[in-house]
Amino acid sequence: MQGQNLPDRLQLHRTALVVVDIQEKFRDLIHGMDQVTAGSSQLIRFCQTLDIPILVTEQYPRGLGVTVSEIRRLFKSFPVIEKTHFSCCGNNEFNEALKKLGRDQIILCGIETHVCVYQTAFDLLHQGKQVAVAVDAVSSSSAAAREIGLKRMSEIGVQSMGVQMLMFEILKKAGTEQFKKVAAILKE
Repeated sequence: MQGQNLPDRLQLHRTALVVVDIQEKFRDLIHGMDQVTAGSSQLIRFCQTLDIPILVTEQYPRGLGVTVSEIRRLFKSFPVIEKTHFSCCGNNEFNEALKKLGRDQIILCGIETHVCVYQTAFDLLHQGKQVAVAVDAVSSSSAAAREIGLKRMSEIGVQSMGVQMLMFEILKKAGTEQFKKVAAILKE
């Protein structure tokens, strides 16, 4: 693989998590919703433990409901960015919040893979960010739409990684204080 432009490995001080639109109205409409909420919850707890910043969005909550309770209860306070653009980057509040974080490696989880997650990933790449999608914490209304979204993201340079893979890449090695703090989360 020498000579190829490889992305950097994810680093604790450069990474942020974006949780995209995991809302109540989608609960019965999304293929594998339980896996999305479980994987996203694991990532959120990992990031909280290691002080990795997290942004949460909701697509038109008046019509689609608020973020599912399994996610909401993980936060002491729950600041959410409401949006109507499919891409999170279509929202000025999101862009300002992301800019304030000063992070250039973004992990995405949530729904729908082929719409909001994909469009957000595309726009983040255009902003010069390195983007990774947690493939076992995203989905769509159908398995086919999920796969189409993941394929397209891969084609444009988004890293496809599992939740556990993302966590271990950020940690780099065992035996550190950070590793000990999240050991129980890693075993889930």
